[in-house]
Parts: sequence; structure tokens; C-alpha cells
Amino acid sequence: MSLKGKVIGFGLTGSHCTYSEVFPQMEKLIKAGATVVPVVSYTVQKTDTYFGDAADHLKKIEEITGEKLISTIPEAEPLGPKRPLDCMVIAPLTGNSLSKMANALTDSPVLMAAKATLRNQNPVVLAVSSNDILGLNGQNLMRLMATKNIFFVPFGQDNFIKKPNSMVADMEKIPETIEAALEFKQIQPVIIERSS
Repeated sequence: MSLKGKVIGFGLTGSHCTYSEVFPQMEKLIKAGATVVPVVSYTVQKTDTYFGDAADHLKKIEEITGEKLISTIPEAEPLGPKRPLDCMVIAPLTGNSLSKMANALTDSPVLMAAKATLRNQNPVVLAVSSNDILGLNGQNLMRLMATKNIFFVPFGQDNFIKKPNSMVADMEKIPETIEAALEFKQIQPVIIERSS
């Protein structure tokens, strides 16, 4: 399916180490003709790390998308009734946000945007990045995998020796996952082998 003319919400949560993999995917979506609406969690807005300063990340996201950031829950809520998205992507999706989403907690702009999209029965695409997917968060992952209209970017263990519970999505597969999700299909395989 073509992404031309599609309105794609793009939510980012606090897995700072994966931003360098995610930003090029935003650019690909725009080159494919989509409008990308950026939504950022409070952690993304306020946390400086050795992967970069929050202000620099926010500026880069706005430069890539040409859109104003959605940075509050009230700004995200209209993505349901007033400004519906064709698809909502969360990349990266941390274990923290994954567990909240699986348990219907909506305490960030990104989770509100996802909830608004599901309300419209449109697809939500998740690109996980968590050190705990195969730990306590495993049950939350499975709950979301069994939820209607939620689709996953293929993911695998990123370092099974040093971090045996950690799994990260292959961010390069975001565009094709969206294309499939817009037809309400999950691309396969979902669980993949990643190089450490």
C-alpha cells in the first residue's frame, strides 16, 4: 500500500539510544508522501543523556517533519475525533510505556495519541526497545500482541549474552510495517534474529 497522502502519527518515548535509528525512518515516511505528526513523551521532552540533549532531539524532530510537536495530553486527545490519524506509530516504545499501554494507563501524550487512534479503529504500530521484554514485561507484550488493531515492527534480542531479557525492533522495517498495518495485516516474521 502506498503511504502517499497518509497521515501518520509518530510517537517517541524515552529509549534515547535508538533515536539515531528512528529519525531516518521519519524521513523515509515523508519521502514516501506521508504527513508525519510528531508526538513526544515527557521523558523525551526533558531528559538529556549522553545520546544527546532533549532540546536538540526536539528541534531535529520538528525539522524532519515540518510539524509542531504534540507535547501534552490535551494536544494529543483531538487525534481521535477532530484530527484522526490513518496510523499511529510508537518508535521507540520503552518497556515502561508498553506496560502502561497494556494496562490502559494514559499518562503521556504518546499514549493518548495511541488511545485516540484505537478509538477510531485505526492501526497502531509499536517498535519496542526494552531491556525487560523477556522479563516481567513479557506478559504485557503478549497482551498487546493479542489486541485488535495493534501491530509490531519485527523485533529480536539485541544482546542475548549481556542482556538476555532485552529485545529491540528493527527500526528499518517501520515503513513496511505501517504499509501492512494500514491493511490490518501483521508483517512476518514478528520475532527475528538480530546481530549483537
